[in-house]
Amino acid sequence: MGLEKDKSDTSIIMDEYEFNRSIEPIQSKKGKLYTAAPDRDPNDVNAHLKVGFEDVIAEPISTHSFDSVWIGSHAAFELVKFIFYRLLTTLLAVPMAFILGIVFGMLSCLHIWVVMPTIQSLMMFLPSLQKVWRSLMDMFVTPLFQSMGKCLSSIQMQTTEN
Repeated sequence: MGLEKDKSDTSIIMDEYEFNRSIEPIQSKKGKLYTAAPDRDPNDVNAHLKVGFEDVIAEPISTHSFDSVWIGSHAAFELVKFIFYRLLTTLLAVPMAFILGIVFGMLSCLHIWVVMPTIQSLMMFLPSLQKVWRSLMDMFVTPLFQSMGKCLSSIQMQTTEN
């Protein structure tokens, strides 16, 4: 295998024995076929985190660095991002999964055994409570406001200019 360089093209020349002409995936030593990695974010919950080098660092057409600098910085960005992600997930993934499991377990338990029974009980109790509330309003508040309305309705105001 060798590299040949023309004016602006780079091509890879492979020997005949190195090139796999089969269209089937390369088999491992165990004989199992390689399969695509499972999609760990099928609902695109973290679509905003799909950040590439070009999304962070972009050189306009009028301003370009050397190609080797651009390729090296791209490689450094991808390598550091990969290493730090792996390092941080190694340190934080299991403890965070444990904590979030406790939190969501507690939330599920509270919702299933406390919140929903309380809401259902209130919904069953509300019709009778509504009748009692309406009776109390009719007995105390309605006469009060009716009498206040009658007393205040006799007030008359006139405006005069001096």
